[in-house]
Amino acid sequence: MGDAEQLIVRVEPEIASIAAQDWDACANPSAPEFREIEPYNPFISHAFLHALEASGCVTAETGWAPQHLVLDDGSGKVLACMPCYLKGHSMGEYVFDYGWADAYERAGGRYYPKLQSSVPFTPVTGRRLLVPPCADAERREQFLISGAVELLNRQEVSSLHLTFLTTPEWERMGEMGLLQRTDQQFHWVNDRYSTFDDFLNSLTSRKRKTIRKERREAFGDGMEVEWVTGSDLTERHWDAFYEFYMDTGARKWGSPYLNRRFFSLIGETMADQLLLVLCQRDGRFIAGALNFIGGDTLFGRYWGCREDQRFLHFELCYYQAIDYAIAHGLGRVEAGAQGPHKLSRGYLPQITLSAHYIADPAFRRGVERFLSQERSYVEMETEALGARAPYRCGGKLDPDDA
Repeated sequence: MGDAEQLIVRVEPEIASIAAQDWDACANPSAPEFREIEPYNPFISHAFLHALEASGCVTAETGWAPQHLVLDDGSGKVLACMPCYLKGHSMGEYVFDYGWADAYERAGGRYYPKLQSSVPFTPVTGRRLLVPPCADAERREQFLISGAVELLNRQEVSSLHLTFLTTPEWERMGEMGLLQRTDQQFHWVNDRYSTFDDFLNSLTSRKRKTIRKERREAFGDGMEVEWVTGSDLTERHWDAFYEFYMDTGARKWGSPYLNRRFFSLIGETMADQLLLVLCQRDGRFIAGALNFIGGDTLFGRYWGCREDQRFLHFELCYYQAIDYAIAHGLGRVEAGAQGPHKLSRGYLPQITLSAHYIADPAFRRGVERFLSQERSYVEMETEALGARAPYRCGGKLDPDDA
């Protein structure tokens, strides 16, 4: 790697300034031994992040000014990367700090702008310190964090937030002195099922009956579901799906984050990593769910519909995702943020992780006290929800099965 004096952490105001092959060599290294530990993650790929910026969804005007960090050896060779944004708000992050902002500003501080290392609008766990396999990987991570703190100081911003981290990153950042935070999602885990019925047979009788009923009721007369991926994806599909996305997004959070161009761009650059589950009634698209295909995970992201149909959301977003994962040997399904209702459908609580650097020492102490209490609460809630999982205990019959 060379002497420390030769290393440079530079800031790039757009990901297009970084060669795709250099970024991806850090984000998703192809070495088999690495892929066994960290399967391919589509959201930290150059193609996905570039589509967000090139479409105009992620810009300074939308409150996401790119400030990507690149570690090089002084000659321009990329040694590591870190997706980073200067944020003027806390929207689209899914690790909520609105209370922190309010408290700090009531105390006379200025919380915004702040630095955010994440994938915009995407509550999916993945590496944020993008270092390829090497003997001094942790040292390179330390350079990236040091560079981020230096950027924070130079721009006089309040804080640095790294969200949806992998467990090794989270642990190392705690050792570096960053504050540690936890939260919760619900993921489905493939226990080597061969069919959807195999999965159902692992559940209690009552839950099996409920899911079968929901699947029957989700399909009305003349309704069909298809999986569309790769070169089969067309602008016609994106036109239909974008209508669904806009309708649902407008009802749920007022102003959807993504525009129509974004979907065309990912369709052009990463079609093989996309699964669009579409529902038709009498030859007309009425609903759809967009998933991203990772190395060992199917990631459910966006959904929408133009007709109300009971349980159709559960069918397209949860059960079709499970069907696809089983059929293609994927180890898990991540169905996005929120959703204790997913528990009864076989999705189990999983801890998510983030790390935070607070510049103001007094404010940092207050946040640290809060996080200590919050971590305990999240742990207890996760254990309590896990105890209510719909699976038969230890493979034994549940009382409902007697």
